[in-house]
Amino acid sequence: MANVLDLRRRIRSVKNTRQITKAMKMVSAAKLRRAQERALAARPYARMITSVLQSLIGRIEIYDPVTGNLRHPLFITRPEKRILLVIVSGDKGFAGAFNANILKVANQFIAGNPDKEIDVEAVGRKARDLMRRRHPSATYTETTDEHGIQHRVRDPRKNHVEITGDHPGMLINLETSRVMELAHNIIDRYVREEIDGAYIVYNEFKSVIQQRLVVEKLLPLLEIGSPQIAGAVEPTAEERERAGHAALSAGIQLEEPDTHEAEEEARKFGTANVDYIYEQPAEELFAGLLPQYIFSMLYHAMTESVAAEHAARMTAMDSATNNASEMIDSLTLYMNRVRQAAITKEIIEIVSGAAAL
Repeated sequence: MANVLDLRRRIRSVKNTRQITKAMKMVSAAKLRRAQERALAARPYARMITSVLQSLIGRIEIYDPVTGNLRHPLFITRPEKRILLVIVSGDKGFAGAFNANILKVANQFIAGNPDKEIDVEAVGRKARDLMRRRHPSATYTETTDEHGIQHRVRDPRKNHVEITGDHPGMLINLETSRVMELAHNIIDRYVREEIDGAYIVYNEFKSVIQQRLVVEKLLPLLEIGSPQIAGAVEPTAEERERAGHAALSAGIQLEEPDTHEAEEEARKFGTANVDYIYEQPAEELFAGLLPQYIFSMLYHAMTESVAAEHAARMTAMDSATNNASEMIDSLTLYMNRVRQAAITKEIIEIVSGAAAL
């Protein structure tokens, strides 16, 4: 049986831990507010890009009247023999099962496509570390052409799954230039037919209690403005309740702001029955805006993943704080019992000694 001094030390240690977890919860709540604002600020751009493209589709010939094929290569569908999987995870821990769930869905997707060659782009340290432990990296050879320009040529594939790139720290300071670079890289690989499809795994964030793990298809494009969801995992009722309790205690709104009116206004732009005078040919505008559309899809996924990570960390730290409080109460009650037992024992010894005299 532990003595009173040991129990007091343990209670003091748990109290110090509770202060740390409570502070981490408040920090995550503050970061969550900023992440929500960033995600909301990015939505009007994505809506307007979608509306402009939908407007252009109605004013240009997407299909070649001679061959009947789609004019832009991003709309061309091919049998999926080689696919690219972008995994968006976090860079830090203490977020409960956030990273584990994302990697679980990614591994299920890989296991569900055993007949396809899969390239992996890992965004975030957690995805990079786990993928490196399970799968090898692709190898490249530096070559020089006749003009003296160096090129990286990929060596023949030796494995079913290979890592072609990783982006640690990308979500800590989310810069549009890095996301645009990744978008152009994916587009170039699809146009050169190095891949036949591109997917992204991320945590879709609507509000603290409205999240889900999503596998979304990026390429080829089938319909502008309609996400191609290849798979989704909804949170359990217990997880939603726990997240809602953590949000209320931190002063976070449970529901997302109502943007229905703004979405309707943006949609009117693409469906308005009016004619436009384009400074450039509509076909050139359409081809130039498609990479921006892919960029907006990637940026949307990453901003929502950042918000979901902070929400998960806030919920995990709230649970840790509550568990610490319960442990303190339990240890305090046990310490009082031990102290009372020691006092009773001493009284019995005194009374027994006096009776013996």
